[in-house]
Amino acid sequence: MDLKNRTEDYITVDLDNKTWGAEKMARENFAEQLNELKTALLDMGNLAHEALDNSITALKEQDLEKALKVIDDDSKINSLEEEINEKAIWLIAKEQPLATDLRRLIATLKITTDIERIGDLAVNIAKSVIRIGDIHLIKPLEGIPKMATIAQNMIEDVLKAYYEEDILKAKEIADIDDKVDKMYGRRIQELMEFMTKQPEFISQITQLAFVCRYLERAADHTTNISESIIYLVKGKVLDLNE
Repeated sequence: MDLKNRTEDYITVDLDNKTWGAEKMARENFAEQLNELKTALLDMGNLAHEALDNSITALKEQDLEKALKVIDDDSKINSLEEEINEKAIWLIAKEQPLATDLRRLIATLKITTDIERIGDLAVNIAKSVIRIGDIHLIKPLEGIPKMATIAQNMIEDVLKAYYEEDILKAKEIADIDDKVDKMYGRRIQELMEFMTKQPEFISQITQLAFVCRYLERAADHTTNISESIIYLVKGKVLDLNE
């Protein structure tokens, strides 16, 4: 082989190596940005979980200051949602990902929406606490905190299922939603009975009924997140709210 051909071969190999190296670096950078999105989404989920916990604590203790803080802190959840969505959309446009990575980004957009809704529901509960005020409650709160505990556990578990991409855990969480629905029905029936017996407390009873509804909706959004996890892993769209 003459010197010219050998030089051309070396140049070709060198260019191939540089191209492969650039592609490898781009893939690693993309994977890193996906991990950053995942971490941000989990942070957002933890904030929503905390907001729901604080709103129920405010209700039990009739702590108006804590309720106001839940409302004020909702801006943190909203800001994170905006940041995550902007980055996810930017990555879809820039990287044009295929298959699993595209599903991951689409699932991220869907999950952040559901987490933001859970944060809004915590705010709604806090607003009900403020409307009830410090007036003596018609009865000790028992059923509502139990509903809240189940909903909070569902959120905690679904975030773990998302982190681990565990579709079995995601399906189990969706099954628990039926239990919350039944508790919601019982609480509303109980409150309606109080309304007929103690109509002077109709305003408070109405707000407590709203709180029950907000908790039931929070559980529904958690089930939606389970559906998104299954879509992320399997590429299948399932309706677990049936």
